[in-house]
Amino acid sequence: MVSIEPLGYVRSEFDEDKGDRNEGQAVLELNPRYSEALDGIEEYSHIIVIFWMHKLDIKLRTILKIRPRGREDAPLVGVLATRGKIRPNPIGLSVVELVERRGNLIKVKGLDAYDGSPILDIKPYDYYDVKEGVRVPEWWLKISRKGQSRCC
Repeated sequence: MVSIEPLGYVRSEFDEDKGDRNEGQAVLELNPRYSEALDGIEEYSHIIVIFWMHKLDIKLRTILKIRPRGREDAPLVGVLATRGKIRPNPIGLSVVELVERRGNLIKVKGLDAYDGSPILDIKPYDYYDVKEGVRVPEWWLKISRKGQSRCC
């Protein structure tokens, strides 16, 4: 059994149903007891936010294959070969711009998490995370060329 206690919660106006890619800002509101654990994070330009997609319908967690982004021109692939929200464990991951930190609050830009999403972890993004020679499937390139900047 795995047990995880959220570090805090997302405060956001993100609305995927409106096609919102959340170019606006959101606030990561951590439990005040973790304030000291954030010391130094403001020196990074970007952070990785790992969160629980709490609004995902539990029935969607049983689906094992999908067409990425719901596109009929994409092949049917396993959900773990996509970056979509449909997955057995609805864990979200976003690399976001760190705008400001005040105590236990972190203002970020680019987070695609709903208001109230539990924050599981935060990690600094650095040059170690940048990889060269990345390979992606041909279908991803086709989707990307058609104006889709994000996968699955």
